Amino acid sequence: MPVDRSIMIEGGPIGVLLIHGLGGTPVELREVARRLAATGATVLCCQLAGHCGTEEELAATRFEDWYASAEAALATLEARCTKVVVGGLSMGALLAALLAARNPDSVDGVVMLAPTLRYDGWSIPRYGFLLRLLINTPLGRRYRFVEREPYGLKDERIRTMILRAMRRGDTDAGSLGTPSAALKQLWRLVARLKPLLGSIRQPVFIAHARHDDVASFNNAVLLQRRLGGTVECLVLDDSYHLVTLDRQRHLVTDRVAAFIRGVVAAPNRHPVLEPRRAAAARAERNAPIAAAEVAHVA
Repeated sequence: MPVDRSIMIEGGPIGVLLIHGLGGTPVELREVARRLAATGATVLCCQLAGHCGTEEELAATRFEDWYASAEAALATLEARCTKVVVGGLSMGALLAALLAARNPDSVDGVVMLAPTLRYDGWSIPRYGFLLRLLINTPLGRRYRFVEREPYGLKDERIRTMILRAMRRGDTDAGSLGTPSAALKQLWRLVARLKPLLGSIRQPVFIAHARHDDVASFNNAVLLQRRLGGTVECLVLDDSYHLVTLDRQRHLVTDRVAAFIRGVVAAPNRHPVLEPRRAAAARAERNAPIAAAEVAHVA
């Protein structure tokens, strides 16, 4: 069973949930977490079910399991914080958006870093579309998507370091291969999310590389068109897919921090004076007393 590599940095009353990508790990968001924590936020980088282990363990999970991990992490922050922003990298950005759609009273803002609705970047093989036709055949079930140069990174030094770690089996660095069963679950997640995009009214920040090698900029364009609230977009000109690790990672983090400051400064969409779950628990405890008082007065 994979070791839990979630990263929790305790801070102030503003919570930030960061969700890693498919086959990734919380480490790919660690630097972002540290820089946001330095602004006073409480930051949680959760580990999704089936990740940070073997490909077999990943293939045995469904997107509902990944979502449950993210939802549990959201509950952890709700218990501590008065406002919560959810965000993610690649597939994690989609889970963040689904959290926002399903929990509008719990999520105050959304950060989508290199959101991946489709693997259509310039490094993806042109025959990749055939996988959808073959996914349920014996050949399709045995298929594993293996990343190729440049592995989501324009920075050659960082690329070399991460590739070396992945090849020696360091689970902190993620996996080079993604089983077809996990790709099928990603498709199911996208199909579940797309009809809900218009219902996401919270402010959204998107950062996407113009020359993303894994997910083309069309992914960001589609989201801008379909999301139901305000959308701020940062177009990166010197990065590839892994924007939290690549050459413009500091710019990304600075803009995310500025976006969160804007969310915090905005009027509450619903009055919150204490951590939300604590407030709900207090209200539940007081409900019988209030009812008894009303009965006595009557």
